[in-house]
Amino acid sequence: MSLTRRSLLFSSASAAAALTLRGAESSTEKGKKIADEALAALGGDAFLNMQDRVEEGRIYSFYQERLTGLSRAKIYTRYLATASDKGLAVREKQAFGKDEDQSVLFDENGNGWEITFRGARPLSAEQLQRYVDSTPRNILYLFRQRLKEPGMIIEYTGSEVLINEPVNIVEFTDSENRVVKVYFHYSTKLPIRQLFYRRDPKTRDRFEEVTLFSKYRDVGGGVKWPYAIRRERDGDKIFEIFSEKVTINQNLNDNLFLLPSDVKILKGQ
Repeated sequence: MSLTRRSLLFSSASAAAALTLRGAESSTEKGKKIADEALAALGGDAFLNMQDRVEEGRIYSFYQERLTGLSRAKIYTRYLATASDKGLAVREKQAFGKDEDQSVLFDENGNGWEITFRGARPLSAEQLQRYVDSTPRNILYLFRQRLKEPGMIIEYTGSEVLINEPVNIVEFTDSENRVVKVYFHYSTKLPIRQLFYRRDPKTRDRFEEVTLFSKYRDVGGGVKWPYAIRRERDGDKIFEIFSEKVTINQNLNDNLFLLPSDVKILKGQ
């Protein structure tokens, strides 16, 4: 092969590599830009500095599209400065009924309890694993706690029309190669849908987990939060919450997320 021919091939390969690199940079840069715009729409620094939140309203649970549970509820959430070994930096309490006499607790270490007048019962391993798998991949949690996490890749993958609304699609991939695909409204910049896949630790069956966010409102200090959230698994609706009131930065006490000292511990499921 002549020197000129070899040089030409080398130059062509270099040009192709440069184009590929620029394309990758372009999709990453655009993904980062969309994420920055979404964070600003959610409240920017006010959203990032949100310490806790209380959502009050009605929650619905479904099985095979049939209503299986309905209750008034308050969901208490408190963010933590650092993540535990389980990768969580949040505590959550779901309290049910007018008197909040039944509740479910989740802590940052992947522990969970169901509390009733009979006592406290540990949640099943399946429930806990689902919580540990799903919480870090909730885009609103990801924005609050994980956006600058080492190894996080943010990449624009395209645009489309979703439920008659134009959206930009961005994939967030963490250092463990867990991917969340998020659909951001073209005009409001807010996330309106997310999708990820989760495997059953026993059967290895794969589930498609989808969450839809809507009815965003200002909940204080410029922070926006969705008043309607729906979750689907493999196309079936499994959970829905319609908030009537959402408040933030309520200085929630540690005791709210702890088992009462006098509670009776029941056997697990």
